[in-house]
Amino acid sequence: MISFINVDIELQNKPVLKNLNFSIQPGELVYLVGKSGTGKTTLFRSLYMDVKPKKGEIHIAGFSSRTIRKREIPMLRRKLGIVFQDFRLMEDRNVYENLAFVLMVTGTAENLIEGKVHHALSSVGLEHAAGQMPRFLSGGEQQRVAIARAIVREPVVVIADEPTGNLDPDTSIEILEYLKRINQQGITVLIGTHDYELVRHSPSRTLRISNFTVAETTMEPSATGFRPAVKS
Repeated sequence: MISFINVDIELQNKPVLKNLNFSIQPGELVYLVGKSGTGKTTLFRSLYMDVKPKKGEIHIAGFSSRTIRKREIPMLRRKLGIVFQDFRLMEDRNVYENLAFVLMVTGTAENLIEGKVHHALSSVGLEHAAGQMPRFLSGGEQQRVAIARAIVREPVVVIADEPTGNLDPDTSIEILEYLKRINQQGITVLIGTHDYELVRHSPSRTLRISNFTVAETTMEPSATGFRPAVKS
């Protein structure tokens, strides 16, 4: 379970989020919505302990922000899979090597790496692309590789921060469907987005950041189908 208990978060001595009190149950798919700049990324950073709360306590994957030691943070992060908006793939390594590297640096036995990599790639329909370099893939394919990289260590939580922000509407839906399939395997999935229409396309529990805090919100299914968010 993930829980925030009376959490305040500051960056450079300025409040970003205040009085966060909510929990996420194992196996849930939860959207975190809000305008750009409202603190979605900061909240996600607090989950993998890149940002520590100024006040309160965060529990995730058996760790507490109050008691976790610096040397334990890598152990926490091994239980999490993180998907970024800008893919962050290593351009000098092929798709297989991008995933294998994650396993190698975390001490996975060499004889297990190949099977884990191919299983992760098959989960996103890209087993055939194992030998390709990222620059030759479309944006949607690169994001699917990033998702495969996030799940290759079999995490308990996947955090996707604006995973469709650089993609067209049809590809955005495709990426969302892959994240839903991962969730159906029992993995908790958190999706941060400012695109309310994407959430309406496939509703699930939704938390909204507004006025420095987080609250439950309801997003009704779209009656007219998916429309891309209008970028200012």
